[in-house]
Amino acid sequence: MILKCLAIDDEPLALKQMVSYIQQTPFLELVRACSSAFEAMEILNEQSVDLMFVDINMPGLSGMDFVKTLANPPKIIFTTAYSEFAVEGFRVDAIDYLLKPIAYDHFLKAASKARERFQPAKPAAEKLESNDESLFIKSEYKIVRIHINDIQYVEGMREYVRFHLVNEKPLMSLLSMKSVEEKLPADQFMRVHRSYIVNLRQVSVVERNRIIFDGLVRIPVSDQYKEKFQQYLDRNFL
Repeated sequence: MILKCLAIDDEPLALKQMVSYIQQTPFLELVRACSSAFEAMEILNEQSVDLMFVDINMPGLSGMDFVKTLANPPKIIFTTAYSEFAVEGFRVDAIDYLLKPIAYDHFLKAASKARERFQPAKPAAEKLESNDESLFIKSEYKIVRIHINDIQYVEGMREYVRFHLVNEKPLMSLLSMKSVEEKLPADQFMRVHRSYIVNLRQVSVVERNRIIFDGLVRIPVSDQYKEKFQQYLDRNFL
């Protein structure tokens, strides 16, 4: 089920981030990004919305007061830089409360809670089909072929995984890390952390138990997988 969303925040950068998070989450659809509660009111008068991400501390009409004015409000997730609003947020039956700065994994956790309100039964994970050179995944209601050699690393995100690819945008799919690990060739891919599987052929820099991709992304090697990864390095060390 796709949830239609409003993002409401008077801070342009915070609103931009929220829009980005909504757009990269497969089960969310952005209806409108609003810079005030008054703008959001106009949208709600025109069409139905399932979920609103509402900043609490806005001038004119605060997010909290805005929600209280609605007779039949959509599901609410509050965002704010001030933790003291948390209790009041839950009094108006908010699904969750996100404290700025908001990390995507926290956003996804809150959004998943909202989805469960509409769809209590946990959806079945998508099946991963693969061969020696490529695999097929379902992403955003499309079947997409991924060439195995183009995968830099796989990132686990609760019910979803994100495939980070060379020179392409990441793809997200409803899969478990275990199912991905079982399908990828073991001589090329290694799990180095509870949340990460890396393509060993893409590894070029390792620093202090972190694998560095593109000079920016640092993948931690956890204690559970450190020995196995070190054995791989030793076998290929000059």
